[in-house]
Amino acid sequence: MTANNGTLYNYECSGGLILPIVNEFTWAKEARATLYFFGLLYCFLGISIIADIFMCSIEKIISKTRKIYMASATENEPEVIEVRIWSDTVANLTLMALGSSAPEILLSCIEIVGNKFEAGELGPGTIVGSAAFNLLCIVAICIISVPKGEVRTVKYMKVFACTTFFSFLAYIWLLVILVAYIWLLVILVGSWSPDQVEIWEAAVTFAFFPLMVLLSWAAERNFFREAPADKQIELGRFKPADKFSRDIQYFKDGELNKDALVSFVREVKKMNPKISDEDAAVLAAQKLVDSQHHSRLWYRIGATRSIAGGRKTTPNMSMKLQQVYTTLNEHPDAPTLGEVKVVDTTENAVIEFHAATAHVMENVGKFDVTVVRSGLTDTEVRCRIETIDGTATVNEDYIGINEILTFQPGEIEKQVTVEIINDNQWEPDEEFFLKVSLLPEDKEPVGVEIGRISIMEITILNDDEPGNVQFSKRGYLVNESIGKASIPVIRKNGADGEISVKWKTIDRSALSGKDYEGGEGMLIFKHTETERILEIPITNDFCPEKDEHFEIELFDPTGGARIGRINRTAVTIISDDNFNTVISRLMNLTNANIHAVEIQRQTWGEQIKEALTVNGGDVENATNMDYVMHFLTFFWKVLFSLVPPTGMLGGWPCFFVSLGVTGVVTAIVGDLASIFGCLVGLRDSVTAISFVALGTSLPDTFASRTAAIKETYADMAIGNITGSNSVNVFLGLGLPWLIASIYHAVASEDGTFKVERGALAFSVAMYTGCAIVCVSLLVARRYLKVFGNGELGGPTVPRYASGIFVFMLWILYLVMSSLQAYGHLPGMG
Repeated sequence: MTANNGTLYNYECSGGLILPIVNEFTWAKEARATLYFFGLLYCFLGISIIADIFMCSIEKIISKTRKIYMASATENEPEVIEVRIWSDTVANLTLMALGSSAPEILLSCIEIVGNKFEAGELGPGTIVGSAAFNLLCIVAICIISVPKGEVRTVKYMKVFACTTFFSFLAYIWLLVILVAYIWLLVILVGSWSPDQVEIWEAAVTFAFFPLMVLLSWAAERNFFREAPADKQIELGRFKPADKFSRDIQYFKDGELNKDALVSFVREVKKMNPKISDEDAAVLAAQKLVDSQHHSRLWYRIGATRSIAGGRKTTPNMSMKLQQVYTTLNEHPDAPTLGEVKVVDTTENAVIEFHAATAHVMENVGKFDVTVVRSGLTDTEVRCRIETIDGTATVNEDYIGINEILTFQPGEIEKQVTVEIINDNQWEPDEEFFLKVSLLPEDKEPVGVEIGRISIMEITILNDDEPGNVQFSKRGYLVNESIGKASIPVIRKNGADGEISVKWKTIDRSALSGKDYEGGEGMLIFKHTETERILEIPITNDFCPEKDEHFEIELFDPTGGARIGRINRTAVTIISDDNFNTVISRLMNLTNANIHAVEIQRQTWGEQIKEALTVNGGDVENATNMDYVMHFLTFFWKVLFSLVPPTGMLGGWPCFFVSLGVTGVVTAIVGDLASIFGCLVGLRDSVTAISFVALGTSLPDTFASRTAAIKETYADMAIGNITGSNSVNVFLGLGLPWLIASIYHAVASEDGTFKVERGALAFSVAMYTGCAIVCVSLLVARRYLKVFGNGELGGPTVPRYASGIFVFMLWILYLVMSSLQAYGHLPGMG
C-alpha cells in the first residue's frame, strides 16, 4: 500500500486483534521482532501477576468452611470442627483449573471471536502445547526435585485415575472429530465430518467437562464401592479436608491457641536455648502455615510472587532457623503445634549430641565431637551424622562429614572426628553445623529416636585457652508451671581441653524442696564444647503467692579453667499472670508473622501499598533478585492493585474483574505471539506449542516443584495436571467451538465450521502417544521397588533416569510437531 507521499508501507505481519497500536510498518523487521519478543515476555509477567490475583479470589471462595458439632468428653461442650464446603476435587477441576488454565482458555476463545468465528492455529496449538509441557516437563521436574531418599505417591488414586482417563478421552475425541480414524465410534455416532466441527461434536466436547467433574467427585466420595456395614460415612465425606479438620483445633476464631504456642516454644527452646522470642514466633508462624490445608493455588500464588519479587507466602527464616525447623519436622514423631514429644527412655534409645555448641581454634586440625545414647542401651542402633554450611563452607573451612554411626549394645558414647582447614588467612569467627538424623530406611524405627540436641553449632576461632565458665545472664524469669528451668552455663575466651565446674543452689525467698528442687552437682565441658544447660525442677503448688527467687552459684573449676565474671545468677519464679504477659507478646509476634504471609488483602489501601514496595513491604528480607523483578513488574503490580480486593464480598468481585483483565492481557499476548511468529518465520502452531505454552505454564512449574518438595503426597504436584489438561480441551476448545459452530449454522452460507486437521491433529496424536508412555512410567514407578514405589522421587539413579526420559519425550513432541508443521513429515489424513 502507498501513502500520500509515495512511501511504500509493508503491512505484512500486522493482523492482530488489538495490535499494532502505532504505525510501525516502516520499521526494520528485526527491530519489530525484537520489540514483540520482549513485549511477549513482559506480558507473560503481567499474566502471571493478574493470575495471582485471580487465584487469590478463588482461594478465598473455596476456603469457605462450615462448622460440624461432634460429641466430646464433656457433656455440656460439644467439640466443634470446621470443614471446607467445597470438595477438593470439585474445586480442583472447576475454579482451580480455571485459575491455572485461564490464559490458554481465554486465548482460544478470543482468537475465535477475533477471527470472525473462524478457527485459528494459535489457541488450539497453545491448548495442546500447554498440555504437553504440563504433563511431560512438570512431571520430569517433580520426579527429580523430591529430596534425596524420599518418595511421593498419589494419595487419591481413584480421582487421579478418573482425570487421567478423561485426559486421554479428551485428546482421542479431538482425533475423532478432526480425523475420524476410530471407525467404531464413527459407526456409533453415524456421521463423519473431517476438517469440520459440527454443533453436536462441540456440544459433546463441552459436556465432557461436567461429566468429568461429576465422576471425579463420585470417586472422591467413594461412591463406586459399598461402605463397610460397621462404619459410618458421614464424616468420611470430608476426607480430603481431614488435615484441615485436625489442625483447625490450634485456632480459636482465627487466633493462636495459647497452650499450643507454649508447648511449641518450650520444645524449640529445649532444642536450642539461644533462640530469641522473635525467632520462636517466626518458627511458630511457619508451623501454623504448614499445618494448614493448602490448595494447589496456594503453591502457584507463592511461585508467582517469587518470580515477581512480591510478598512471600511463608515466613522468612535464617539458615539456622531453617535447620532447627527441619529437625523439628523430619521425623514422623516430631511435635506438632500443641504436642510436645515425650521420650520413653525405658523402650527407646535416644541419640543426640552431648552439647549444643562448640568452639574450636582454626589450627586445631582434627577434634572429636561426642554423640551420646541414653535410655535403652541393650540394642544396636544407627544414626547419620552430617555437616551443614553456615558462614563456614565445606572444603574451604572444614572437611564435610556424611557418615553412619553405629552404637553397639551397651555403648553410650561415640566420637565423631571433625577436621578444620587452616588457610593462614585472617577471618572473623565462622560457624557450621553438625546434624544427627535417622537413616532413610529407618524413618519408622522401633526402639530408637533422635533427642533434643540434634543440631550442634561449631564455631571456628583462634583461641587455645581452657576458657572462663560463667552464666550468660545475671537473672532469669520462669513461670511457676514451667516444669524445669533451663539455665545456660557458657564457656568463654577459650574452649581447649576438658574442664568441669561445680554448682549449687542458694535459697532466698524461694525454698528448696518447697518451691524448687535444689542441691548441687557438676557440669562437664568436653574439648571444644562451649555451652551446657543446667536444669532445675520448679514446683507448682497451685497457690497464689508473690514472686520468689533463688540463686545458683558456680565454683571450683578444673582443667585450667577459671570462673568468669557472672559466677552467680538469680532465678525468679513468677506467677502465671506475669507469664501470660510474655506469652501474649509471643502470640502477638506470631500473629503478626501469620498476617504478613496471608495471600489475601482486605482493602484497596493494603493492595496498593503492597504493590508499591518490594517484597510486599518486607524490605529487610528482600533479595537483589526481588528488587530486579519488582522493578520489571512495577507497572503491572500498580495497575492490577486497582482490582477489587479479595476480602470484598467473599472474593466474587475480584474473581470477575480479574477474569476480565486476564482476558484483555491474553488478547494482547495472542497478538504479540502471532505477529512475532510471523516476523521470525514461525507458524502460529509452532509459536503456540513453544513460546506461548512455555510462558503461560512457568508459574505452574514452580508451584508443582514446591509442592513436590513440601507435600507428603504427590497429589498437589502432579495430581491436578491430568485434570487441568482435560479442562483445557473441554472448556478451551469445547466452548469456543460450540459458539462458532452455532454461529456458522445460523449466519454463514454453507453452515459449517471448518477446523483443518493439519498441524493440530498431528500435534494431538504426538502428545497422546507421549502421554501414554509417561503415565505408564508413573504407574510402573508406583508399583516397582527399583523406583522406590512412588510416582515421584526414589533412588538417585532411577529418579534422574525417569526425569530425563520424560523430559526427552517433550523434546520429541516439540521437534516432531514442528517438523510436521513445515511439511517435513506427513500429516494426519
